Amino acid sequence: MLIFEMTINLRPAKIADIPCIKKLVAHYAKEKRLLPRGTAELRKFIRSFFVAEEDGCVVGTAALEIYSKKLSEVRSLAVEHGYKGRGIGAALVGACLKRARSRKVAQVMAVTSTEKFFEKQGFSFALPHEKKALFYWTK
Repeated sequence: MLIFEMTINLRPAKIADIPCIKKLVAHYAKEKRLLPRGTAELRKFIRSFFVAEEDGCVVGTAALEIYSKKLSEVRSLAVEHGYKGRGIGAALVGACLKRARSRKVAQVMAVTSTEKFFEKQGFSFALPHEKKALFYWTK
C-alpha cells in the first residue's frame, strides 16, 4: 500500500482564487454559519484573504478585515469538510493574527458559532477592563 502525504500551502489569496473562495463561503452561508460573499465583494477585498491549498486546490480560506488601528475581524473562515481536524482553520486564523500584529492592530474579534475553536486560538469573551461586545438583532 502506498501512502502519499500531501502538504498544505498557506498563502495570500489571488484574484484567480475567487471562485473557490466563493464556493467555500457559500456552502457555510447556506448552513447559516457565514455571511455570503459575492464576486464583486470578494474582488474588492481579495487582499484581506488567505487560502490554504493542497496539491493546487483551495481547501480553506479566511480573511482579516481591518476596520481601524484598534479593531479588526477574522471573517469568512471556511475549511472543506474533508479537511477538518488537520489544523487548517487554526493556521488560517494564525495568518490573520500575524497580519494584525504586523499592521499593529490592537484587537482582533471573531463573530462565531464555534466558540471553542476560537478559544483554542487564544480568543476570549472579554477584553481587558471587562469590555464585551453586545449585539442587537434587527430582524
